[in-house]
Amino acid sequence: MAMNGLLEGPQSPLLEDTVIGAIDNKGRPARRSTSGRWRAACFIVGAAVAERFAYFGIEANLINYLTGQLGQSTAAAAKNVNTWFGVSALLPLVGAFVADCYVGRYRTIVAASLLYVLGLGLLTLSAVYSSQSLSDCQNTEKIMSCSPSRPQVLFFFFSLYLVAVAGGGHKTCNQAFGADQFDGQDPEECKAKSSFFNWCSFCLCIGLSVSMLTLSYIQDNLNWVLGFGIPCIAMVVALLLFLLGTDTYRYSIKRDEKSPVMRICKVFVEAARNWRITPSSEKVIEEGDPGTLSHQGSQEFKFLNKALLVQNCFEEDGKACSVSEVEEAKSVLRLFPIWSTCLVYAIVLAQSSTFFTKQGMTMDRSVWSGFDIPAASLLAFISLSIVLFVPIYDRILVPIARDFTREPSGITMLQRIGIGIFLSSISLVIAALVEMKRLKTAQEHGLVDMPNATVPMRVWWLVPQYVLFGLSEVFALVGLQEFFYDQVPNELRSVGVSLYLSIFGVGSFLSSFLISAIEKATGEDGQDGWFNDNLNRAHLSYFYWLLSGLSMVGLATYLHFAKYYTYNKGGVS
Repeated sequence: MAMNGLLEGPQSPLLEDTVIGAIDNKGRPARRSTSGRWRAACFIVGAAVAERFAYFGIEANLINYLTGQLGQSTAAAAKNVNTWFGVSALLPLVGAFVADCYVGRYRTIVAASLLYVLGLGLLTLSAVYSSQSLSDCQNTEKIMSCSPSRPQVLFFFFSLYLVAVAGGGHKTCNQAFGADQFDGQDPEECKAKSSFFNWCSFCLCIGLSVSMLTLSYIQDNLNWVLGFGIPCIAMVVALLLFLLGTDTYRYSIKRDEKSPVMRICKVFVEAARNWRITPSSEKVIEEGDPGTLSHQGSQEFKFLNKALLVQNCFEEDGKACSVSEVEEAKSVLRLFPIWSTCLVYAIVLAQSSTFFTKQGMTMDRSVWSGFDIPAASLLAFISLSIVLFVPIYDRILVPIARDFTREPSGITMLQRIGIGIFLSSISLVIAALVEMKRLKTAQEHGLVDMPNATVPMRVWWLVPQYVLFGLSEVFALVGLQEFFYDQVPNELRSVGVSLYLSIFGVGSFLSSFLISAIEKATGEDGQDGWFNDNLNRAHLSYFYWLLSGLSMVGLATYLHFAKYYTYNKGGVS
């Protein structure tokens, strides 16, 4: 590339090799030939794989720990899992704010990794205390409750939420920092950035599959101390791997001006202050010279244009906010209809690690004599389907679609998300039908009042719903990652990723609220509620049908807003 610069013009080879807006770890302008791209991204992806291995080693089987070691009911455990997952997915908003406005993505990842190790270490220690107490209780001849003490429960949840706080800094910055290693202004690196999200998900799912297949077995059949200790070791590996790539990374240059979050907040504040003002210069705002709002921008969310006005004519430039700041605010506000209509999809996904797992616990899980697969390991089918389908999607379907649509990515980001939402609703239909068959089988064999008996129905019946969940994630999850990264201002990439994650945080809270409401409505007066601890008397199929209907309504609403969405090409500078 530097040689091409010498041949094509007088531009310096060094300038040709320099990445605009990026520096290396020593503060020098980043050189294209020695920094960034896949060489640097591999370290970041490797650290992300180890982090996801650790995180899902806790999350995948958490409901069984709560109902087993801590003695909670199925509904209470499901609500606790959803609440914890919701907090884990919302905390990235805080991590993104800190990273983008203050310390940067690199330092945030390092600090979050250290906190991760501490949290997982304490979680392992809480499992040690829990195991000792349970062993002492079972060995005593006295009649007493084997429930853990309140201090033990509090210590466990403190450790668990410390992991959530650490994840809030790690998850939000990892993918954004990885995508930063590719220059969007370079045609070749721009293509590589688009593939980065696909292959990052591919690698993460390999880590998830290994985590779910190994750790869930260790937790169910060996002990929880080892099951929590291995994720702690994995996080140490993640930190070391990330630090190894320090010399290869590209770091975004932080501008010496107020933070982008503060700029956007100021736009909304000034627009609210000036909402009664009817400017005589409104025509100038819409049609003015370069630097004013584009025609399209001025017509959308016009109420924010009032942030350009001031009540005190002596203020600098006669404006409270600049045009670029108003455009930044509009670009973020434009995302919220898409964000809100994807919440039902998040509610649907929350079921895979709660009720799907409890279903599997009641079914025949034997592979050969004396070996039963852990119910939580079925989650690996989601990851395996992603691992198998991503290369097909990226290398076969995208080129074919590109020939028809002329889109560089084959289909648009919003089309990709819509396909994923549709697949998730089909998965719930299948889940409802399988659950109806499981209940019928339990009734035929007289197992309705035997909650601990194994229903003579192979657990492989659950595989199609897991696989469809995986396919939906290839489309919707990866599409959402790219969409929220690409459609925010350049300085808010971490916030964009955290907005994507917050969909699943809010969705988990909504799932928890929905479970509570249904449990209260259906479980009173001694009735068999939808979430009865005895799943053979529960009605999970009703819940799945309800979610499937909500999913289709959500999809229709999503398609309406997606139809009128206008893409922000290349982000707002």
